[in-house]
Amino acid sequence: MELNLVGKRALVAGSTQGIGKAVAKVLAAKGAHVVLLARNREKLENTLKELDRRHGQGHSFLVADYNEPDTVESALEEFLEEGHPIHILVNNTGGPAAGPIVDATPEAFYSAFTNHLINNHRLVQLLVPGMRDEGYGRIVNIISTSVKAPLHGLGVSNTIRAAVANWSKTLANELASQAITVNNVLPGATLTERLGNIIDGRAVKTGQSQEDVKQAMLDEIPMGRFAEPSEIAEAVAFLASPAASYITGVNIPVDGGRTPNL
Repeated sequence: MELNLVGKRALVAGSTQGIGKAVAKVLAAKGAHVVLLARNREKLENTLKELDRRHGQGHSFLVADYNEPDTVESALEEFLEEGHPIHILVNNTGGPAAGPIVDATPEAFYSAFTNHLINNHRLVQLLVPGMRDEGYGRIVNIISTSVKAPLHGLGVSNTIRAAVANWSKTLANELASQAITVNNVLPGATLTERLGNIIDGRAVKTGQSQEDVKQAMLDEIPMGRFAEPSEIAEAVAFLASPAASYITGVNIPVDGGRTPNL
C-alpha cells in the first residue's frame, strides 16, 4: 500500500496533545510537511520540535483559538497567501464537557456547534480550492463512536458529533468527483487527558473508585484495553494516503470492538 506522504502538506488541528499530537507525529513520520494548529504557542513550539524531519520537511504552526473562529480563519488565510497548498486537513478538537443532555444549557450546544462544525466548515472552505488545484485532497474528521451509538453521559457531544458526521457525508458526496475524499475516524476510549477527566467525573458522580470506573469501561471493550493515541493516528494516516483514494464518506471506528453495531 502507498502510505508515503512525502510532498504532501497536512494541517492538523488540536495538535499539541492527545490524538491530534499523535496524528501530527505519525503524518510527519510518513513524510508529510505538518502544519500544527492550536491556541497555545509554547505547546506548539514544543510539539514542533518532536516532529520527524527525515524527509527534509519544513514543519510549521499556526496560533488560533477555536473559541474565536475569526482567529482561525485569519491565521490560515495568511498562511495560504504565502503560497503553501494544503493537501490533507485533519479536523480535531477537544470534546464538549460530559453530562446528561437534560442538564445542558443552550450555550453549551452553541459553543460545541461552533467548535466542532463551524470551524471545520471554515477550514474546508478555505482549503478545498487548493486541493482542487493540486489534484489531491484528504479531509479526515476525528469525531466519536457516538455517531453510531450515543454514549451514556455525553449528551452534548452525542448531538454535535452526529451533526458533524452528516455534514461530512454531504461534503464527501459533493467533492468525490474532484479527487477529494472526506472520511471520519471514530475513536473509542483512548488514553488521553479527556479520558482521565471522564473517569474522574464518573467516580465523583457515582461514588465509585477511579479503578472501578476504569474497569467498568474496559469490560465494555472486547479487546480489554484502551487505545493508544498512535493507533488512532495510524487510521488517520491511512485515510490521508494515496492508498485510500477510493474510500470516501465513511465512518471508521477505532475502538477495540466496543461499538455494538456495524
